[in-house]
Amino acid sequence: MSILVAIDGWDVASWVERFQRLFPERRVATLGEPFDRREVHYVVSWKHPHGALSGLPNLAAIFSLGAGVDHIVSDPRLPDAPVVRVVDEDLTTRMSEYVVLHALAHLRQLPRYIAQQRAGTWEDDRFQPAARDVRVGVMGLGELGRDAAAKLRVMGFPVAGWSRSGRAVEGVETFGGEAGLDTFLARTDILVVLLPLTEATRGILDLDLFGKLAQDGPLGGPVLINAGRGGLQVEGDILAALESGVLKAASLDVFETEPLPVDNPLWSHPRVIVTPHNAAMSHPDTISRLIADQIRRVEDGGALTNVVDPGAGY
Repeated sequence: MSILVAIDGWDVASWVERFQRLFPERRVATLGEPFDRREVHYVVSWKHPHGALSGLPNLAAIFSLGAGVDHIVSDPRLPDAPVVRVVDEDLTTRMSEYVVLHALAHLRQLPRYIAQQRAGTWEDDRFQPAARDVRVGVMGLGELGRDAAAKLRVMGFPVAGWSRSGRAVEGVETFGGEAGLDTFLARTDILVVLLPLTEATRGILDLDLFGKLAQDGPLGGPVLINAGRGGLQVEGDILAALESGVLKAASLDVFETEPLPVDNPLWSHPRVIVTPHNAAMSHPDTISRLIADQIRRVEDGGALTNVVDPGAGY
């Protein structure tokens, strides 16, 4: 039973080598070489070309090589096979590190002090709000969102969460669906976004949403932290909100176009922190082992875990 590596933009050869080492008795094929499509039982994908997976009659599962699956489920010719996402403790921990780092950076005005250092300016107004006075809202309460919320609470932030389904999370005030969104936003000083990208969430971070965030918080305006997906945000609206004061600042790890074009004004905006989509980089060896464990479990008669709900898209 062959494994097909369907990757665009990553080092294909290194992934082939990993899976060949884990399954020496099987052929590991790539899209760029001839192979018998009838022999392919498993696909590992990262941004495969749409339509490339059609005509695989014995396909048993498609594994994403990352936490997101929008690059897979957006394929209009996707075969009718289970899609499996990566859930990895290391990846989850790294994402929470990123979220806590940036929440604290904005709480303690780190971008301001870095700018002052570069300018050689000593300026301290002695005002430092406490974490207990800054309300954080987490959009998206999956594995990543729940862990980030728990660790933000440890730092002393009052944390609320929002999801489309209204999922309950211990110790966190939660809101659900369209009915709960405005109330959630109105009590949020720092908005952390860890939503999956679906047709329902695409472009959700727009000027209308930013205008519903709390404008009276101790940071002098709301802050956006998006480490979810680039398609969630409307970057022109982020810039407009920053210029008008509707947003005080932003930390962005994901973008509508990646890599972020060199002429994009987000690079040089004084109140934006840009990171190159590396908030939660799990080690490739870990990911390949997790996928191998899933394949062996299924072949031993077990069930796949972390399977995507086709209706929800995550």
